[in-house]
Order: sequence, then structure tokens, then C-alpha cells
Amino acid sequence: MSAQQQPLTPTGDTVRALVESGAQCLTSAGVSFGHGTTNAHDEATWLVLWRLGLPLDSDLSQAPDSIANQAVAPADKALVATLFEERIRTRKPAAYLTQEAWLQGVPFYVDERAIVPRSFIAELLTDGGADEYLSDHTHQVLDLCTGNGSLAVLAAMAWPEVQVTGADISADALAVARINVDKHSLQDRIQLQISDGLDALPGPWDLILCNPPYVNAASMAVLPAEYKAEPELALAGGNDGMDFVRRLFAAAPTCMNEDAVIVLEIGNERAHFEAAFPQLPVFWLDTSAGEDQVLLVTRQALTAQSRLTAQ
Repeated sequence: MSAQQQPLTPTGDTVRALVESGAQCLTSAGVSFGHGTTNAHDEATWLVLWRLGLPLDSDLSQAPDSIANQAVAPADKALVATLFEERIRTRKPAAYLTQEAWLQGVPFYVDERAIVPRSFIAELLTDGGADEYLSDHTHQVLDLCTGNGSLAVLAAMAWPEVQVTGADISADALAVARINVDKHSLQDRIQLQISDGLDALPGPWDLILCNPPYVNAASMAVLPAEYKAEPELALAGGNDGMDFVRRLFAAAPTCMNEDAVIVLEIGNERAHFEAAFPQLPVFWLDTSAGEDQVLLVTRQALTAQSRLTAQ
């Protein structure tokens, strides 16, 4: 039977069978991943466990008492099948179907009003990767392009002594962020603000976190359908992906305290970043995706860059 003829709904009488069959369905359908999972098996596991109301960290080992061997009733199998059919038919990321995304072990609400959270900055917040660049004077933190508010929440969790502002140009995204701020009971420490870049955010800030729209135009044109299901505003960064970053770097020095820094994610756009800012000294931070996804730049470096540009 060819890939085109493979059934696109999972079958089986146990959790493991549904996961394995579901993974085959996703592979046969040619769906794309990258919104919380990177492969068909992990995504099938997520969808099956979520639909059955089982913990997402359930033991699916070969052990006799593993949840993997749990029998699944016909009605529940039908629910699983419907979920897989929707994933394949709509090409929506699984996070939009479950309305839940996990980042560094923390659950967040998400829907089509905001990009699915997946920033590598989250790793730096939870493992202390950026701590050496901060000081005892770091109190005002801005999460710019906050989307569903996940980085703002993680920053507040990581640093109990700071106040965090989550800002976005999209009122819809901020409505989703409000759900997550309330979900994690951080209303007293996280403020949400609508703003086009730094326009409504004079600061001064001690730390700016930013996962901006940075996808270049050529890449935007060939994105899989799963990414096109997300708000284009949160992805498209202009011809070279650096439109928002240019505005940010130009405006930031006057909005930052003397020792402030920006932690910026630019994904796979390092070449475009370095072409746009060839003389700007930055620190590349190590993440699980390598040392070319997230960078740190100081206020002093941005101020010097502004002087060079003005000459």
C-alpha cells in the first residue's frame, strides 16, 4: 500500500497501538512539526494522551503496568480519530487543537490569536543561562512581542524580585497573555501593555526580552501550512527578517538603564543579522539549538552603534 493509500485515522485497542498508528497517519499525511514536537511519534503521543485525558508525561514503556497497555474504549477511540482527522485536514498546529502548549515544563493556554510559544529564550530563563549578565539592579523587565505571555510568566517565575511588562502590538495576543498571567496567578507582578515596538514603553528597562517577527520574505513564502496558521504579524520580518530588529535597536538605548541588556531571538537568521549589523558586538548564548539562535546585546553597544550610524 502506498503512502497516499495509508489510512489517516489511528487504529488499535490500546494507548500504545493508537500512538503508533497515529504516528504513521501523521507521517503518511505529510504534516509538519515544530510547534511543541519535532516528529510524528511525539506529536501522536501528545494528541492521544491529551484526547484520553491522560498525563502528557505518562509512562509508555513496555512494562506490563504501563499506561501504554491500557485498553481504550470504542467511544474514546472515535474521539482520538476525530482529533487526528482535524490535525491532518486543517494543518493547524496541535497546540491550537488542544489549546495548550508546554514550555520548560510549564503549561500555557494558546489559540489562533497568538503564535504557539517555542522560544529558546525560555531555556535561558529557567536554566540561568542569562543570569551572569544581570545584576542586583535588574528590577524592570520587558517582554517585547510577548504573544501569549509565556516568556513574561517564565521571567516572573525565574526572578521573584522583578516586575515584568509583557507588550505586544496585537490586542488579540494580549488577551491570550491575560489568560496565562491569570492562570499562573501573577497579576501583581506582570503588567500587559499594547505597543508598537517601544513606542508606548519608555522604560527605563533593566532587561528586554524579545522574540520578534524575524522570518525573511523568502522563507515566509515557503512556510508549511502549520506556520501559516499562525498570525503573520508574529512571524514576518521583512525582506531580510530584520525590520523589527532595526527599529528596536534604534529606539532601545533611550529606553534602557545604563547597564541594561537585550536578549533577542533571531532563529535561523544569523547571517541576515550579521549582514544588517556588521559592527555591532553581541554575545551569542548557548541553547539546545546551538549558539546562533539567541543573542545578547548591551545598551553600551547599541549606543555606540547609534553614534556610528549617525556619522
